[in-house]
Amino acid sequence: MGTLPREGACAPEDGIRPRRCRSDMQAALEVTARHCRKEAEQYGQCVAANPSSWQQDCHQLKLEMAKCTSSHPIVQKIRHDCAEPFAAFEQCLKLNQTSVVNCSEHVQKFLLCADQVKLAT
Repeated sequence: MGTLPREGACAPEDGIRPRRCRSDMQAALEVTARHCRKEAEQYGQCVAANPSSWQQDCHQLKLEMAKCTSSHPIVQKIRHDCAEPFAAFEQCLKLNQTSVVNCSEHVQKFLLCADQVKLAT
């Protein structure tokens, strides 16, 4: 019962993976991709196009993406439960705008936290 499904066992049937086969972090990313694709793509393109000034240049797009995703319960829970590691990650990005690779440890801590978040069922 405690085993993971074998690879491919949870293939999407109608483009959406069954709830039991995905983590809540994956669910949050899917929410962003499904409901906020335009905002996420615009923000990502802005960050990629402005490696040394993305924090300023892309701020409005970041706000638009956050506004779009913030209405979903799993995203709200991750933002609440993982506020501290996310703030540390954001601070690292501000201090390392031209070398964001220096923040990989911070992003890992945030992702580990987010992956532990569960919605009450």
